[in-house]
Amino acid sequence: MSVILCTVSAKILHGSFWEALSGICSRTIQHPDSQVNRLCITPDKRYLAAAGHNNVKLYDIKSTNPNPVMTFDGHTNNITGVAFHCEGKWMVTSSEDGTVKVWDTRTGSLQRNYAHKAPVNDVVIHPNQGELISGDRAGIVRVWDLGESVCTHQLIPEDDVAVQSVSVASDGSLLCAGNKKGNVYIWRMVQDAELTRIVPMCTFQAHKDYLTRILLSPDVKHLATCSADHTAKEDGPPVDPNTNTLYLETTLANHQRWVWDCAFSADSAYLVTVSSDHYARLWELASGQVIRQYSGHHRGAVCVALNDYSEPR
Repeated sequence: MSVILCTVSAKILHGSFWEALSGICSRTIQHPDSQVNRLCITPDKRYLAAAGHNNVKLYDIKSTNPNPVMTFDGHTNNITGVAFHCEGKWMVTSSEDGTVKVWDTRTGSLQRNYAHKAPVNDVVIHPNQGELISGDRAGIVRVWDLGESVCTHQLIPEDDVAVQSVSVASDGSLLCAGNKKGNVYIWRMVQDAELTRIVPMCTFQAHKDYLTRILLSPDVKHLATCSADHTAKEDGPPVDPNTNTLYLETTLANHQRWVWDCAFSADSAYLVTVSSDHYARLWELASGQVIRQYSGHHRGAVCVALNDYSEPR
C-alpha cells in the first residue's frame, strides 16, 4: 500500500511518497511553481496529478524523473479539484477562476469549459462517467451533463454559504456536500428512465468550524469530514430509512491544527488524514486509533492521495 503526501515548504512544494505500513519515505518530488491544492492518482496508477496555481502537472510515479511528463494550462487562478475518467481518457478540474474544465489526457487539450458565477471549490465525476458535480463559493452545487454539455441540476443547500467540498457514492446512489459552516447535506440520486432525480435525504452539522473536505468511502458505508476544528470525523450510514438519520461513529482528534484532506483505503477500513500540524496519520476506523504517523514535513501537509489497490494487469 502506497501513500502519497504533499507538503509546502517555503515556496517549494515537497511531494513525499510513503510506504503506508512501514512509514518509510521512498521518494520526494518538487513543485517549484506554486503551492499544490489537490492530488489525484490516475486510474492506471501510473501518474500523480498535482493541481496548483493555474495548471495541473502530471508526474510519473514509478520514474525517477523529477520533471512533470505533461502540464495542463488554461486556468487563471488556483485549481481546487481534479479527477479522472475511469479509463483515464480525460480529466476534470475546478478552479477559483469560476470554471470547470474537461481535458483530453492524451493531448493535453481543453475539451469542455463550464462557467459558474463564483469561484469553484470542488468537482467530482459521477460513476456513470457522463456527469460532473461541482460546488462553489456562492453555495451552489451543480450537476453537468457531459453529453448535452448543460447544467441539469442546481442545488442550494444554504443561501450564500460556500460549498467547500462534494462527494458522490461509488455506486451513484448518494451525493454529499459540506459547507463553510461545517454542515453536511446528503441527497439520494434516483435514476428514472433517462432522468436523474436528486432527492434530499438528511442534513447534520459535522463540525462547528470550517469544513475542508467531505468524502464517501468506496463501500458507501462511511462518510469522512475534515475541519479547521483540528479533527476529522467518520459517520456511519443511515440507521433508519424512515428518518434518514446518521450516527456519529468516530471522532479522529489527534491532530493539533487544521485537518485539510483525507483518503480512504480500498477496503474502507482505514483513513489517511493530513494537517497543518505537519503530520499525516493513518487511522484504523474500527478502533479510531492512529496506527501509523508520517512525520518530517517542513510545513503543513495540505493534500493526500492514497493508492492501495492492486496493480492493473
